[in-house]
Amino acid sequence: MRGHTVHLLGRRFQLPANRMARIAVGIAFIIGGIFSFLPVLGLWMLPLGLVVLSIDMPFVRRWRRRADVRIGRRRRPKTRRSD
Repeated sequence: MRGHTVHLLGRRFQLPANRMARIAVGIAFIIGGIFSFLPVLGLWMLPLGLVVLSIDMPFVRRWRRRADVRIGRRRRPKTRRSD
């Protein structure tokens, strides 16, 4: 059985099929992002950890969807309605 695939910042990440393994990977990324002052770890790990957790946790999924909507609205060109 194949796991989920996550697309983030133009990159594709293959995740494990096991739910508990995905949750562990997501939490590990978030913890790694907290220690971003270390050379290999960085802030890039925080959003990736949240995206991984959003697959299995509904409350994180809601946060991600709200952020997607906000980002989409900012990127959309503003058009004027002609009356």
